[in-house]
Amino acid sequence: MIEARRGVPALLALMVAAFSYLTVEILPVGLLPDIAADLDVSLSQVGLLVSGYGLTVAVFSVPLTHLVSGIPRRHLITGLLAIFVVSTVISVLGGYWLLLGGRVVTALSQAVFWSIAAPAAAALFPPQARGRAVAAVFGGSSLAPVLGVPAATWLGQQAGWRTAFLTVAGLALVAMAGVAVLLPTTAPRDGHAAAGAAPDARAFWLLIIVTGITITGVFTAYTYLTPFLTDIGGFSASTVSALLLVFGVTGLGGVALAGYLADRHPRLAVRLPVALLALTLLGLPLAGAHPAAVIGLVGLWGFALPQVPTTFQSQMLVVAPGSTDLASATLSGVYNLGIAGGALLGGLLLPHTGLRGVYLTGGAVLIAAFLVLAVSPALARRRERGEAPAGGLPPLGRIRR
Repeated sequence: MIEARRGVPALLALMVAAFSYLTVEILPVGLLPDIAADLDVSLSQVGLLVSGYGLTVAVFSVPLTHLVSGIPRRHLITGLLAIFVVSTVISVLGGYWLLLGGRVVTALSQAVFWSIAAPAAAALFPPQARGRAVAAVFGGSSLAPVLGVPAATWLGQQAGWRTAFLTVAGLALVAMAGVAVLLPTTAPRDGHAAAGAAPDARAFWLLIIVTGITITGVFTAYTYLTPFLTDIGGFSASTVSALLLVFGVTGLGGVALAGYLADRHPRLAVRLPVALLALTLLGLPLAGAHPAAVIGLVGLWGFALPQVPTTFQSQMLVVAPGSTDLASATLSGVYNLGIAGGALLGGLLLPHTGLRGVYLTGGAVLIAAFLVLAVSPALARRRERGEAPAGGLPPLGRIRR
């Protein structure tokens, strides 16, 4: 932990880094036709720039984090951002395959960044503020779809998509300088955030399982949000853009609440977003073509979704049975696998159930995740009394101080 006058600016540098990483990850979505036309490739090939990026993060989070686990976080994050800057600059200097290869390298650096960013942020402040520190980092990433991608998309449309990518790389360079100067040079195993505050292997693996279920359920539906809003909700394409802005803006409030709850009411912090997301996905098919209800539910969805990585990551810093970096890498990998799995499940269901069926299925998956969270404390109490079989579920959210 360092004094606040250095801790806050260092946290700001981590926020800018998170903002830059997520912006560059999803930027091809906003510039899809521009990139396709310039490189003379199909839209699906440009889409691979996003899906391949996410898959790379999911697969390599744990092994790469393990490989670099002995490097002090200041040196490591500085190096990761240097890789981000160099690979992004090189990726826009040629054709499609150079762009794809450059993004894979950037994704490899991001795989490690998401594994260590939250522990690094938490280590800057006292243990009782860890939730707010983690929320700040994820607040930076939450700004990416609200501010980063729209601004970079506009810039790309005006000055070319390569200029947009180079601008994000320049922002990452600023974050790199901040991290290099402000983040303390400590061994990864030093400090209160290096290991779980109350290590509990059962609770940790339950957290991993619930993360996978929750994100799979969310992205079963989220992948098809735009067609749902136009085909079921009856909104025009231009209105959908405004609704997505509502989705992003309400997310900032969700992150703020998540940081507060994670520090004061950890069990509620984990359960609340899962319950709200289940309500949203089950409510949207019932709302149908009622615009006010749909707008309200989309706002609720945006409010709840960013709470998941914030509160789950904060809980991970408590129950991690070993290194929080490796635990965070596992959480990040499962989170990204949930994104891919949800998109796949939604795609398989769509031809048979339609959009309403896809959303109802996503909601049902989220109910399953909530039920696991709800029954785990009772099962844990039975296990402590010797009434539950071995392997019973632990009470997720319990913090031993």
